[in-house]
Amino acid sequence: MIAERLVRFRLRTILSLLATIIAVAIVLEVIWIARHAITWVLISLFLALALNPAVEWFQRHGRLSRRGGAAAVTYLLALGFFVAIGFLLVPTLVHQVNEFVHKLPDYVHDVTHGRGRLGFLETKYHIQEKVRHAVKTGGATKVLGFSGVAISIAKGVITIVVATITIAFMTFFMLMEGPVWVERFYGLLPESSRPRWRQVGYDIYRTVGGYVTGNLLISLIAGGLTTIVLLIMGVPFAVALGLIVAILDLIPLAGATIAAILIGIVAFLHSIPAGIVVIVFFIVYQQIENHLLQPVIYGRTVQLSPLAVLISVLVGAELAGILGALAAIPVAGAIQVLLLDWRRHRGEHAASAL
Repeated sequence: MIAERLVRFRLRTILSLLATIIAVAIVLEVIWIARHAITWVLISLFLALALNPAVEWFQRHGRLSRRGGAAAVTYLLALGFFVAIGFLLVPTLVHQVNEFVHKLPDYVHDVTHGRGRLGFLETKYHIQEKVRHAVKTGGATKVLGFSGVAISIAKGVITIVVATITIAFMTFFMLMEGPVWVERFYGLLPESSRPRWRQVGYDIYRTVGGYVTGNLLISLIAGGLTTIVLLIMGVPFAVALGLIVAILDLIPLAGATIAAILIGIVAFLHSIPAGIVVIVFFIVYQQIENHLLQPVIYGRTVQLSPLAVLISVLVGAELAGILGALAAIPVAGAIQVLLLDWRRHRGEHAASAL
């Protein structure tokens, strides 16, 4: 006969397990409640990492040896750059949006009469009859809830304004106090392990900072070149479309493809030659970006295999949407740095034990 074995758990063990589960649940709940604030902190951190090389350059080569002065000059230059871009883009964007609004009646007239490039929506799908039926039955009002939409838009605008101001201030404070906080963290570690973790921190900073700076630069190049091509081909709303490309190109792997599809459709609606030229441009540019710009700009900061990049982007997008996809590669690079350090440290211990 097989002897029965009775396993007993002490009350202290059970209570410790329950306390751990409750603590984890509370932490996850707090993270979920504060997810917007955490998102703002991450965006500020990425912007600070992108600006920090300029701060260090001013400290090394300029007369601004103090961190505060170098951070203030860098921040003001970056702010001036975005303001200048805004003065250049905003009037054009407003003008192009106004043109689009004025042309909307013509587009609607063509659709309702089955003419133009969008006429197939009426001739094939009878979109006019479906919209009229939805309005008569109150479907649009029920689905959209116009008062709710107005409130949601107002909340969204307020949230964007608050987020922009908060991120701007947090980025500046991170540039000012970032090294102090890092030194405080190192001060909590045992003195014997500080050199190791300083090297790990530097490798992580180089990986994340190099990726953020490189990604922003590549996106600006993509948006600028797209705008030039669209202006040459006479495609309307070229500046707005170029800005969309720059934003989408920030998303790893899928962003450039999504941008190519959207801009290609708009170009084909304008004219077939413009659509062909735009598609060819995106194909050629993608090859240049993948084989020239990314290796040169990223350099050796982010050394991840294509499979690791794909998996990290998919996991990041599943966890946190677009922001997760943006942060996936630098986070994966940081994890790789930690794993390489752990393996090196373990090998050193094994060698000293022999």
